Amino acid sequence: MKNIIVSTIIVSSLFLFGSCQDELNYTPTGVLSSSDLTSPAAIDGLVTSAYAAIGNGDMIGPIYSDWVYGSVRSDDAYKGGGGTGDVGEIDALEHYNLTTPTLGAFVTRSWQNLFKSISRCNVALRAVNTLDEAKYPSKKIRLAELRFLRGHSYFVMKRLYKNIPIFDETISDEEILKVSNTISNDESWNKIAADFQFAIDNLPTTQQEVARANKLAAQAYLAKVRLYQAYEQDATHKVVNINKTRLQEVVSLTQAVISSGKYRLSSDIADNFLQETENGPESIFAIQFTVNDGTTAGRMSYEDGLNYPHGAPQYGCCGFHAASQNLVNAHTTDIDGLPNFETFNESNANLNTQTVDPRLDHTVGIDGHPYKYDNSKPFNNSWVRDAGVYGNFHTMRFQQLASSGSYFKLGPFMGTAKNYDILRFDDVLLMQAEAYIQLGQQEKALDIINQIRNRAAASTGRLKKADGTFASKYNVKPYSSTTWTQNFAWKALMWERRIEFATEGSRFFDLVRWGIAEQTLNEYISKEKVRRPYLATAKFTAGRDEYLPIPQAEITFTNGLYKQNPGF
Repeated sequence: MKNIIVSTIIVSSLFLFGSCQDELNYTPTGVLSSSDLTSPAAIDGLVTSAYAAIGNGDMIGPIYSDWVYGSVRSDDAYKGGGGTGDVGEIDALEHYNLTTPTLGAFVTRSWQNLFKSISRCNVALRAVNTLDEAKYPSKKIRLAELRFLRGHSYFVMKRLYKNIPIFDETISDEEILKVSNTISNDESWNKIAADFQFAIDNLPTTQQEVARANKLAAQAYLAKVRLYQAYEQDATHKVVNINKTRLQEVVSLTQAVISSGKYRLSSDIADNFLQETENGPESIFAIQFTVNDGTTAGRMSYEDGLNYPHGAPQYGCCGFHAASQNLVNAHTTDIDGLPNFETFNESNANLNTQTVDPRLDHTVGIDGHPYKYDNSKPFNNSWVRDAGVYGNFHTMRFQQLASSGSYFKLGPFMGTAKNYDILRFDDVLLMQAEAYIQLGQQEKALDIINQIRNRAAASTGRLKKADGTFASKYNVKPYSSTTWTQNFAWKALMWERRIEFATEGSRFFDLVRWGIAEQTLNEYISKEKVRRPYLATAKFTAGRDEYLPIPQAEITFTNGLYKQNPGF
């Protein structure tokens, strides 16, 4: 794994990206160009550079961490930080109605960073295609890896912006500038799906280097594409049909991954969030990061670097990504160990008396509770930067302890060498369960969802305080077949996805996919603005706020070829 990443840094140091307005026809302008790369070793370097690119986002132009786009824009979290003006672009996104096409940070920068990643794939694809298989025996595999990586970046873009231009390596720079973003929603999904299907057809089930995509990862990713595509939207983002054929594809694709036996749930959900247990049995595909690899600052992840406790002496900055009261309340359970579906948010959870799902203490920093499994330094309300605005809860899943070998501090900001999972086995299980329920085969989803809940119940080993007691009263139980109607199963599936991936950034995109974003988020705001008055003017508008605007800089650059998303 590490030799791949180190060579990534060496190779990528040869290239300089273009200006912020020419990502579409980006060509590396450094020492080498693709025409200079004729040896298999050099071509492999380009492929490795394409792997690096999917991790080349930054704090204000994220492309893999969705804490801003999928967590803060949902009911999972508040922006946090030092008040609403601190990185105010995130405050605008959290309010929905303040989001504009001219937000240079985030809206524009993520678009640019994603297209840089796509361009690296296309440059490498052209170079790989210059060699024949006799000279380059791994040609088909490398082509498949590159198309997997390109499909990934296009998927991220589409989930964020919906109406995006899609082009491949076969067209010229001049032709790229004629590709619009106005193709149909279904057609763009199919173009992305074609990359993953090519990867399925040409990748081995197992790769020698753990960092490389394999056939099963491609099947899992295509399942994700087809799941999103199944919820057919009209031009104003309203879900108008659920395509059963696509859902059946999801079932088949996820079953191929599950039945392979190559992946399984980790025994403790904590294993997904610690560097010591990364690349474990649950990780299907991950962006690889390193530290102490012979370079100056390693190959580090900084996209979550604002999200450490501000007042804690071992960190010092910056207090962003504060878990919402709504999310904490959603973890409460009833006497049977099941969610309080209807009543969870009627009042603030009393964590001294109410029972909760153990995943709460894997997700949220709470006063007196072990922070990131270190019971010698429990979370303290004094660590919160602006409790008056954002409350006392904090985020925790993607943070690493300062004592971790993966932790690195650069100035006031924190980075980590913890790998970033793009596809996990728990997601594959819940994708299959979702498809079964929507197909009216909810009985097949019961055991799948209960696997997730049983793992949650068993994930308490790292949650004890220094005195050996638990900080919370845990009670989570599997669902019973006696109440397992399709309506109940659907409610349970939506709940399970929220809790299993809480603050990981999938929540907003799930709500949009299901067609319930406006209802859910405006109900959330109506209650939350009483708790957090800074949200008093927030409003989600259906037909607009499901997606980010197309950056105005890109519309201007293409002389109006790109069309703006509805409502902006």
